[in-house]
Amino acid sequence: MTTPIPVDIKVQTRSRTFEIAFEDGTRSELTHEFLRVHSPSAEVRGHGPGQEVLQLGKEAVAIDRVEPVGSYAVRLCFNDGHDTGIYTWELLYEFACNRDRLWAQYLDRCAAAGHPRNSQPSH
Repeated sequence: MTTPIPVDIKVQTRSRTFEIAFEDGTRSELTHEFLRVHSPSAEVRGHGPGQEVLQLGKEAVAIDRVEPVGSYAVRLCFNDGHDTGIYTWELLYEFACNRDRLWAQYLDRCAAAGHPRNSQPSH
């Protein structure tokens, strides 16, 4: 199965949400924080299993700009200087379909690290 292609992407500055709609009708709002803490970059994911780095203190992060990467992805540039994650359509679709589960896992990891935080904004 081929991953649906985004037909609309909007970055909302005031609400710090990233709105994305795919050609199959799937729509999602992802917070800037969600996208930052789930960045596909080596800084966040490491270079292999078990090397992930929990991102803390990103509640107020914002996307400064979105740069196209070919016809398959975007690079999100955040106001904390992070700009190395390439968000493919496949990854963004996975986020759109699984945001609640992924967010709950993130909150669990924060709590386990001794950094419980308010669950809002959740996605």
